[in-house]
Amino acid sequence: MSNQQPVRIGFVGCGGNGKGHLQQLVANADAQVVAVCDVSEQQVQEAAALTGGAVYSDYKKMLDEHEVDAVYLSLPPFAHGEIEFDIIERGLPFFVEKPVALQIGLANEIAAAVRAKNLMTCVGYQLRYGGSVDAARAVLQGATIGLASGFYWSGTGRALAGRWWVWEKQSGGQLVEQATHTVDMMRYLVGEIEEVFSYQDQRILGKDVTDCPDVTTFLARFANGAVATFSCTSALHASDFYANFIDLTFNDSRLRWTYDSTTITNGPDVREETGQASFNSVDDAFIQALKSGDRSVIRSDYDDALRTLAVTLAANESARRGQPVRLAEFIKDA
Repeated sequence: MSNQQPVRIGFVGCGGNGKGHLQQLVANADAQVVAVCDVSEQQVQEAAALTGGAVYSDYKKMLDEHEVDAVYLSLPPFAHGEIEFDIIERGLPFFVEKPVALQIGLANEIAAAVRAKNLMTCVGYQLRYGGSVDAARAVLQGATIGLASGFYWSGTGRALAGRWWVWEKQSGGQLVEQATHTVDMMRYLVGEIEEVFSYQDQRILGKDVTDCPDVTTFLARFANGAVATFSCTSALHASDFYANFIDLTFNDSRLRWTYDSTTITNGPDVREETGQASFNSVDDAFIQALKSGDRSVIRSDYDDALRTLAVTLAANESARRGQPVRLAEFIKDA
Protein backbone atom coordinates (compact mmCIF):
# COMPACT_ATOMS: atom_id res chain seq x y z
CA MET A 1 0.00 0.00 0.00
CA SER A 2 1.09 3.57 -0.61
CA ASN A 3 2.72 5.33 2.32
CA GLN A 4 0.99 8.52 1.16
CA GLN A 5 -2.54 7.15 1.48
CA PRO A 6 -4.36 6.18 4.68
CA VAL A 7 -4.82 2.49 5.45
CA ARG A 8 -8.31 1.45 4.34
CA ILE A 9 -10.06 -0.53 7.07
CA GLY A 10 -13.12 -2.76 6.91
CA PHE A 11 -14.49 -3.03 10.45
CA VAL A 12 -16.59 -5.95 11.71
CA GLY A 13 -18.21 -5.81 15.16
CA CYS A 14 -19.16 -2.26 16.20
CA GLY A 15 -20.35 -2.76 19.78
CA GLY A 16 -18.46 -3.13 23.05
CA ASN A 17 -14.70 -2.97 22.52
CA GLY A 18 -15.25 -2.15 18.86
CA LYS A 19 -16.34 1.37 19.75
CA GLY A 20 -13.01 2.08 21.42
CA HIS A 21 -11.05 0.83 18.42
CA LEU A 22 -13.20 2.88 16.05
CA GLN A 23 -12.52 6.03 18.06
CA GLN A 24 -8.76 5.36 17.94
CA LEU A 25 -8.86 4.74 14.20
CA VAL A 26 -10.86 7.90 13.52
CA ALA A 27 -8.25 9.89 15.48
CA ASN A 28 -5.40 8.40 13.40
CA ALA A 29 -4.73 10.36 10.21
CA ASP A 30 -3.08 7.28 8.69
CA ALA A 31 -6.28 5.22 8.93
CA GLN A 32 -9.61 5.41 7.13
CA VAL A 33 -12.55 3.19 8.11
CA VAL A 34 -14.21 2.75 4.72
CA ALA A 35 -16.89 0.25 5.76
CA VAL A 36 -18.47 -0.99 8.98
CA CYS A 37 -20.41 -4.20 9.60
CA ASP A 38 -22.57 -5.42 12.46
CA VAL A 39 -25.74 -7.46 12.89
CA SER A 40 -27.08 -4.71 15.17
CA GLU A 41 -28.62 -1.91 13.10
CA GLN A 42 -28.18 0.60 15.92
CA GLN A 43 -24.52 -0.20 16.47
CA VAL A 44 -23.58 -0.18 12.81
CA GLN A 45 -25.38 3.11 12.21
CA GLU A 46 -23.56 4.68 15.18
CA ALA A 47 -20.27 3.41 13.77
CA ALA A 48 -21.09 4.83 10.35
CA ALA A 49 -21.92 8.21 11.87
CA LEU A 50 -18.56 8.23 13.63
CA THR A 51 -16.41 7.02 10.73
CA GLY A 52 -18.28 7.88 7.55
CA GLY A 53 -17.91 4.26 6.48
CA ALA A 54 -20.45 2.40 4.36
CA VAL A 55 -22.94 0.25 6.31
CA TYR A 56 -23.21 -3.55 6.07
CA SER A 57 -24.79 -6.40 7.96
CA ASP A 58 -22.94 -9.05 5.89
CA TYR A 59 -19.14 -8.99 6.09
CA LYS A 60 -18.76 -11.00 2.88
CA LYS A 61 -20.73 -8.40 0.95
CA MET A 62 -18.65 -5.66 2.56
CA LEU A 63 -15.42 -7.29 1.42
CA ASP A 64 -16.80 -7.97 -2.05
CA GLU A 65 -17.82 -4.36 -2.57
CA HIS A 66 -14.95 -2.50 -0.89
CA GLU A 67 -11.23 -2.65 -1.48
CA VAL A 68 -9.62 -2.69 1.94
CA ASP A 69 -6.04 -2.98 3.15
CA ALA A 70 -6.92 -4.71 6.44
CA VAL A 71 -9.88 -5.94 8.46
CA TYR A 72 -10.76 -5.41 12.12
CA LEU A 73 -12.62 -8.18 13.95
CA SER A 74 -14.06 -7.00 17.26
CA LEU A 75 -16.23 -10.04 17.90
CA PRO A 76 -17.44 -11.99 20.92
CA PRO A 77 -15.40 -15.17 21.45
CA PHE A 78 -18.05 -17.55 20.14
CA ALA A 79 -18.17 -15.79 16.73
CA HIS A 80 -14.66 -16.73 15.59
CA GLY A 81 -13.92 -19.21 12.84
CA GLU A 82 -15.48 -18.83 9.40
CA ILE A 83 -14.81 -15.11 9.20
CA GLU A 84 -11.07 -15.52 9.88
CA PHE A 85 -10.75 -18.21 7.22
CA ASP A 86 -12.58 -16.01 4.69
CA ILE A 87 -10.27 -13.08 5.42
CA ILE A 88 -7.17 -15.27 5.25
CA GLU A 89 -8.35 -16.69 1.91
CA ARG A 90 -8.52 -13.13 0.58
CA GLY A 91 -4.95 -12.53 1.79
CA LEU A 92 -5.89 -9.63 4.05
CA PRO A 93 -4.04 -8.60 7.22
CA PHE A 94 -6.33 -8.47 10.22
CA PHE A 95 -6.69 -7.24 13.78
CA VAL A 96 -8.66 -9.49 16.12
CA GLU A 97 -9.85 -9.03 19.68
CA LYS A 98 -8.93 -11.45 22.46
CA PRO A 99 -9.52 -14.26 23.12
CA VAL A 100 -8.89 -15.37 19.55
CA ALA A 101 -11.15 -18.44 19.93
CA LEU A 102 -12.78 -20.68 22.50
CA GLN A 103 -11.43 -23.97 21.11
CA ILE A 104 -7.70 -24.56 20.88
CA GLY A 105 -8.14 -26.72 17.78
CA LEU A 106 -9.80 -23.87 15.90
CA ALA A 107 -7.16 -21.38 17.02
CA ASN A 108 -4.38 -23.72 15.88
CA GLU A 109 -6.05 -24.10 12.47
CA ILE A 110 -6.38 -20.33 12.05
CA ALA A 111 -2.77 -19.82 13.15
CA ALA A 112 -1.56 -22.37 10.59
CA ALA A 113 -3.56 -20.67 7.84
CA VAL A 114 -2.10 -17.29 8.80
CA ARG A 115 1.43 -18.72 8.66
CA ALA A 116 0.80 -20.30 5.28
CA LYS A 117 -0.15 -16.89 3.84
CA ASN A 118 2.47 -15.00 5.90
CA LEU A 119 -0.18 -12.46 6.88
CA MET A 120 0.33 -9.59 9.26
CA THR A 121 -1.93 -9.93 12.31
CA CYS A 122 -2.41 -8.05 15.56
CA VAL A 123 -4.37 -9.06 18.66
CA GLY A 124 -5.98 -6.70 21.16
CA TYR A 125 -3.67 -7.20 24.13
CA GLN A 126 -3.45 -3.44 24.58
CA LEU A 127 -1.85 -3.57 28.04
CA ARG A 128 1.45 -4.51 26.40
CA TYR A 129 1.73 -1.02 24.91
CA GLY A 130 1.74 0.98 28.16
CA GLY A 131 4.79 2.85 29.36
CA SER A 132 4.79 0.92 32.65
CA VAL A 133 5.36 -2.29 30.68
CA ASP A 134 8.51 -0.97 29.02
CA ALA A 135 9.75 0.21 32.42
CA ALA A 136 9.13 -3.21 33.98
CA ARG A 137 10.80 -5.11 31.14
CA ALA A 138 13.84 -2.84 31.34
CA VAL A 139 14.20 -3.51 35.08
CA LEU A 140 13.79 -7.27 34.60
CA GLN A 141 16.21 -7.62 31.68
CA GLY A 142 18.84 -10.16 32.70
CA ALA A 143 17.29 -10.64 36.15
CA THR A 144 16.52 -13.98 37.78
CA ILE A 145 12.79 -14.04 38.41
CA GLY A 146 11.68 -16.29 41.24
CA LEU A 147 7.95 -15.95 41.92
CA ALA A 148 5.15 -14.17 40.08
CA SER A 149 1.60 -13.61 41.35
CA GLY A 150 -1.17 -12.32 39.12
CA PHE A 151 -4.54 -10.92 40.29
CA TYR A 152 -7.74 -10.08 38.41
CA TRP A 153 -10.53 -9.50 40.93
CA SER A 154 -13.76 -7.91 39.71
CA GLY A 155 -17.50 -7.62 39.97
CA THR A 156 -18.17 -8.36 36.33
CA GLY A 157 -20.29 -11.44 37.05
CA ARG A 158 -22.87 -9.11 38.58
CA ALA A 159 -22.24 -6.07 36.37
CA LEU A 160 -22.64 -8.06 33.13
CA ALA A 161 -25.51 -10.30 34.26
CA GLY A 162 -27.70 -11.31 31.33
CA ARG A 163 -25.06 -10.73 28.66
CA TRP A 164 -23.18 -13.37 26.68
CA TRP A 165 -20.13 -12.86 28.92
CA VAL A 166 -21.63 -14.85 31.83
CA TRP A 167 -22.29 -18.05 29.84
CA GLU A 168 -19.33 -20.39 29.50
CA LYS A 169 -20.16 -21.65 26.00
CA GLN A 170 -20.17 -18.08 24.73
CA SER A 171 -17.25 -16.54 26.66
CA GLY A 172 -15.13 -19.42 27.98
CA GLY A 173 -15.49 -17.95 31.46
CA GLN A 174 -13.70 -15.08 33.18
CA LEU A 175 -10.22 -16.55 32.89
CA VAL A 176 -10.46 -17.04 29.13
CA GLU A 177 -12.31 -13.86 28.21
CA GLN A 178 -11.28 -11.20 30.70
CA ALA A 179 -8.45 -12.18 33.03
CA THR A 180 -6.60 -13.27 29.89
CA HIS A 181 -5.07 -9.77 29.94
CA THR A 182 -3.29 -10.47 33.24
CA VAL A 183 -2.18 -13.92 32.12
CA ASP A 184 -0.83 -12.34 28.95
CA MET A 185 1.12 -9.75 30.94
CA MET A 186 2.64 -12.52 33.07
CA ARG A 187 3.88 -14.13 29.86
CA TYR A 188 5.17 -10.80 28.54
CA LEU A 189 7.06 -9.95 31.74
CA VAL A 190 8.26 -13.40 32.86
CA GLY A 191 8.32 -15.78 29.88
CA GLU A 192 6.55 -18.80 28.43
CA ILE A 193 4.49 -21.02 30.71
CA GLU A 194 5.05 -24.79 30.45
CA GLU A 195 2.56 -26.26 32.92
CA VAL A 196 -0.50 -25.23 34.96
CA PHE A 197 -2.51 -26.76 37.80
CA SER A 198 -5.86 -25.12 38.50
CA TYR A 199 -8.83 -25.13 40.86
CA GLN A 200 -12.15 -23.48 39.99
CA ASP A 201 -15.60 -23.29 41.52
CA GLN A 202 -18.84 -21.35 41.55
CA ARG A 203 -19.01 -20.20 45.15
CA ILE A 204 -20.90 -16.91 45.27
CA LEU A 205 -22.91 -16.20 42.13
CA GLY A 206 -26.00 -18.30 41.51
CA LYS A 207 -26.79 -20.35 38.43
CA ASP A 208 -29.43 -17.74 37.56
CA VAL A 209 -26.61 -15.20 37.15
CA THR A 210 -23.91 -17.28 35.44
CA ASP A 211 -22.81 -20.82 34.73
CA CYS A 212 -19.12 -19.87 34.83
CA PRO A 213 -16.75 -20.39 37.79
CA ASP A 214 -16.67 -17.23 39.88
CA VAL A 215 -13.36 -18.14 41.55
CA THR A 216 -10.28 -19.52 39.81
CA THR A 217 -6.73 -20.06 40.93
CA PHE A 218 -3.79 -21.79 39.29
CA LEU A 219 -0.13 -22.56 39.78
CA ALA A 220 2.22 -22.27 36.82
CA ARG A 221 5.79 -23.17 35.95
CA PHE A 222 7.68 -21.12 33.37
CA ALA A 223 10.24 -22.47 30.92
CA ASN A 224 12.92 -20.34 32.62
CA GLY A 225 12.24 -22.02 36.00
CA ALA A 226 10.15 -19.25 37.59
CA VAL A 227 6.93 -20.29 39.30
CA ALA A 228 3.64 -18.40 39.59
CA THR A 229 0.30 -18.17 41.29
CA PHE A 230 -2.74 -16.59 39.70
CA SER A 231 -6.24 -15.82 40.92
CA CYS A 232 -9.36 -14.26 39.51
CA THR A 233 -12.90 -13.74 40.71
CA SER A 234 -15.99 -12.15 39.17
CA ALA A 235 -18.07 -12.18 42.36
CA LEU A 236 -17.28 -8.82 43.97
CA HIS A 237 -19.72 -5.92 44.16
CA ALA A 238 -20.73 -4.84 40.66
CA SER A 239 -19.26 -1.35 41.12
CA ASP A 240 -15.88 -2.78 42.21
CA PHE A 241 -15.03 -3.46 38.59
CA TYR A 242 -11.49 -4.77 38.84
CA ALA A 243 -8.11 -4.96 40.49
CA ASN A 244 -5.50 -6.00 37.98
CA PHE A 245 -1.83 -6.27 38.93
CA ILE A 246 1.19 -8.53 39.02
CA ASP A 247 3.71 -8.92 41.85
CA LEU A 248 7.01 -10.68 41.25
CA THR A 249 10.34 -11.28 42.93
CA PHE A 250 13.62 -10.89 41.11
CA ASN A 251 17.14 -11.10 42.46
CA ASP A 252 16.69 -9.65 45.98
CA SER A 253 13.88 -7.24 45.07
CA ARG A 254 10.14 -7.10 44.49
CA LEU A 255 8.31 -5.53 41.56
CA ARG A 256 4.65 -4.61 41.30
CA TRP A 257 3.25 -3.91 37.84
CA THR A 258 -0.01 -2.14 37.12
CA TYR A 259 -1.04 -0.47 33.90
CA ASP A 260 -0.28 2.92 35.46
CA SER A 261 2.94 2.17 37.31
CA THR A 262 5.90 -0.10 37.98
CA THR A 263 7.16 -0.06 41.57
CA ILE A 264 10.37 -1.74 42.76
CA THR A 265 11.00 -2.47 46.45
CA ASN A 266 14.38 -3.45 47.85
CA GLY A 267 14.42 -3.44 51.65
CA PRO A 268 13.54 0.08 52.79
CA ASP A 269 14.12 1.51 49.31
CA VAL A 270 11.03 2.00 47.16
CA ARG A 271 11.16 3.58 43.73
CA GLU A 272 8.77 3.97 40.85
CA GLU A 273 10.04 3.45 37.32
CA THR A 274 8.36 5.27 34.47
CA GLY A 275 8.47 4.57 30.78
CA GLN A 276 7.26 6.38 27.70
CA ALA A 277 4.69 4.47 25.69
CA SER A 278 5.75 4.08 22.06
CA PHE A 279 2.14 4.32 20.86
CA ASN A 280 -1.08 5.84 22.12
CA SER A 281 -2.87 2.56 21.47
CA VAL A 282 -2.55 -0.91 20.00
CA ASP A 283 -4.47 0.47 17.02
CA ASP A 284 -1.78 3.05 16.29
CA ALA A 285 0.85 0.29 16.40
CA PHE A 286 -1.09 -1.87 13.94
CA ILE A 287 -1.65 1.02 11.53
CA GLN A 288 2.06 1.91 11.61
CA ALA A 289 2.98 -1.72 10.94
CA LEU A 290 0.62 -1.79 7.96
CA LYS A 291 2.02 1.47 6.60
CA SER A 292 5.67 0.59 7.07
CA GLY A 293 5.64 -3.19 6.74
CA ASP A 294 7.55 -3.38 10.04
CA ARG A 295 5.89 -6.12 12.08
CA SER A 296 8.21 -5.64 15.05
CA VAL A 297 6.02 -2.85 16.44
CA ILE A 298 3.20 -5.38 16.95
CA ARG A 299 3.64 -6.84 20.44
CA SER A 300 1.13 -9.69 20.10
CA ASP A 301 0.30 -11.29 16.77
CA TYR A 302 -1.98 -14.30 16.26
CA ASP A 303 0.71 -16.87 17.04
CA ASP A 304 1.63 -15.09 20.25
CA ALA A 305 -1.99 -14.65 21.36
CA LEU A 306 -2.54 -18.35 20.74
CA ARG A 307 -0.08 -19.05 23.56
CA THR A 308 -2.01 -16.89 26.03
CA LEU A 309 -5.24 -18.62 25.01
CA ALA A 310 -3.55 -21.98 25.53
CA VAL A 311 -2.61 -21.08 29.12
CA THR A 312 -6.19 -20.17 30.03
CA LEU A 313 -7.74 -23.19 28.30
CA ALA A 314 -5.14 -25.48 29.87
CA ALA A 315 -6.04 -24.06 33.30
CA ASN A 316 -9.73 -24.76 32.65
CA GLU A 317 -8.84 -28.29 31.57
CA SER A 318 -6.65 -28.81 34.64
CA ALA A 319 -9.58 -27.87 36.88
CA ARG A 320 -11.75 -30.43 35.08
CA ARG A 321 -9.12 -33.18 35.29
CA GLY A 322 -7.88 -32.37 38.78
CA GLN A 323 -4.26 -32.65 37.67
CA PRO A 324 -1.52 -30.56 36.05
CA VAL A 325 -1.69 -29.91 32.30
CA ARG A 326 1.31 -29.22 30.09
CA LEU A 327 0.97 -26.51 27.46
CA ALA A 328 2.58 -28.75 24.86
CA GLU A 329 -0.82 -30.48 24.61
CA PHE A 330 -2.43 -27.28 23.36
CA ILE A 331 -0.02 -25.60 20.95
CA LYS A 332 0.84 -26.89 17.48
CA ASP A 333 3.76 -24.94 16.04
CA ALA A 334 4.57 -24.86 12.37
